[in-house]
Amino acid sequence: MPYVKVWIHLVWSTKNRVPFLADDIRPSVFQHMRENAREKEIFLDFINGYREHVHALVSLGTEQTIAQIVKLMKGESSHWINKNGVIRQKFAWQHEYFAVGVSESLLDKTRDYIRDQEAHHSRKGFDEEFDLMLTKYGFQRFEDS
Repeated sequence: MPYVKVWIHLVWSTKNRVPFLADDIRPSVFQHMRENAREKEIFLDFINGYREHVHALVSLGTEQTIAQIVKLMKGESSHWINKNGVIRQKFAWQHEYFAVGVSESLLDKTRDYIRDQEAHHSRKGFDEEFDLMLTKYGFQRFEDS
C-alpha cells in the first residue's frame, strides 16, 4: 500500500472575476464543495475565498492529478450553483487556476492565509494577489481562453 501525502494550494476565480460569491452565498457554496469533495474522495483540508475567488488546500490521492481535482471541484460546483439558482445569472469559473505544492511545515500558515481571506482582501484586491502569487512562484501569465 502506498503512503502518499502531497499538499496542493489551489486558487481559481469566477469567470471574468465577477464578484458572484457574495457574503450570503459563499458559506453554502463552500459547504457544498466540501460535501462534493468527500463524495469524490478528494481530501479537501480547507476551503475559503472571497467574492470572486476560491482558495483550497487539498492532498492528492495516489490515483489523482491536480487537473482532475480542479475539474471535479469547479465543474460540479458551477453545475450545482446554476441548477439551484444560487445566483440569478449564469455562473461559471475562469478556466485558469493556480496550483502550488505546500510543505508540511507550512500547512498551518497556509490554512491561516486561506481562513483570513475576507480580512486580507480588505487591503489587497484579488488581481493584485494573483499576480503576486504568479511572480513569487515564477509563473509566466498567459491570457485565459
